[in-house]
Amino acid sequence: MRRYFFLAVSFILAGFILGACSSEPATEPVEKKTESEVSGPLTVLCGMQEDWCQAAVVAFEAETGIETSMVRMSSGESLARLRAEGDDTLFDVWYGGPSLGPGAAIEEGLIEPYIPENGKFIPDELKNADGNWTGVYVGALGFCSNAEYLAELGVDAPTSWQDLLNPALEGNIAMADQRTSGTAVTAGGTLVALNGGEDEALEYLKKLDTNIFQYTKSGSSPGRMAAAGEVAVSVIFSHDCVKFAKETGVELVTSFPKEGTGYEIGQVSLIAAAKNPEAGKAFIEWTLTPAAQEIAAPVNSFQIPTNSDAKVPPEAVKLDQVVLAEGFTPKLVTDLRAGGFPDRFASEVREGMDAPE
Repeated sequence: MRRYFFLAVSFILAGFILGACSSEPATEPVEKKTESEVSGPLTVLCGMQEDWCQAAVVAFEAETGIETSMVRMSSGESLARLRAEGDDTLFDVWYGGPSLGPGAAIEEGLIEPYIPENGKFIPDELKNADGNWTGVYVGALGFCSNAEYLAELGVDAPTSWQDLLNPALEGNIAMADQRTSGTAVTAGGTLVALNGGEDEALEYLKKLDTNIFQYTKSGSSPGRMAAAGEVAVSVIFSHDCVKFAKETGVELVTSFPKEGTGYEIGQVSLIAAAKNPEAGKAFIEWTLTPAAQEIAAPVNSFQIPTNSDAKVPPEAVKLDQVVLAEGFTPKLVTDLRAGGFPDRFASEVREGMDAPE
């Protein structure tokens, strides 16, 4: 039986519906401490799009008076940076990007467990029970295609993973590298779930490699390439495709594989070696409020918020139209990244080529 994506997050969808229909707020977020109680500076390691990261930092600083700055990095780049800096890290909190990032960092002692009070407003399915991370948004993986380019090739927008193997798409697809991107590993986890194992997923990726124009470091970069007409098809999170279409005016088609796809839980977590953990905790509490989660839509980021009192932007993907890959879980993706899958991708698919920089 096909399982639609909304079944995987049915609890939060129910909350969205009830929250949207109710005239009374369903939640009462905890008060944030004042500047006199918590001071800066606070440095945020941010995994969303740059404009969302910046908007969040500006809003938090304006509301709390806590001096705040951010650095934007992909999930893989963020994990590598935290490993390299160790106990002398620049960052206090990790905000955005798939939960597989801190999922992998937990084992290395890079994440400090923190169970936020406002976490009670977030469904259990969308947070780590031990407080290693808490979900702030949900997004579905899909295909993002340049309609004009597809027409030139005489190809329809892909609606299956097999469609990506069409010879007409040779050299016309972009996706991120398994070694650097959470988006890519989410795709890898989806293929493992659909094909029955890592060996089978890698065999598919070897076939797909013929049609790949470029592997990128960042998960969203392939969507920008599709908008620029550099490739016909990209494999990215669907909300990024909607964002790029809105910002560029290019006709980008968002589609989903009928066999099933995966999803991400965008997270916020406290970094173990934080120099300002109290400010970090205040920031985490803030990110779980409806007002903080609604900052995304005005900067054209259309993920689904995890707090049911936050308004779901009309541009957000309709989850009941997306098929979830049978057997896919965020934990599967975390295990892939922590295991040998990225290295096998490097040797078996990329034939020893370096990861993109």
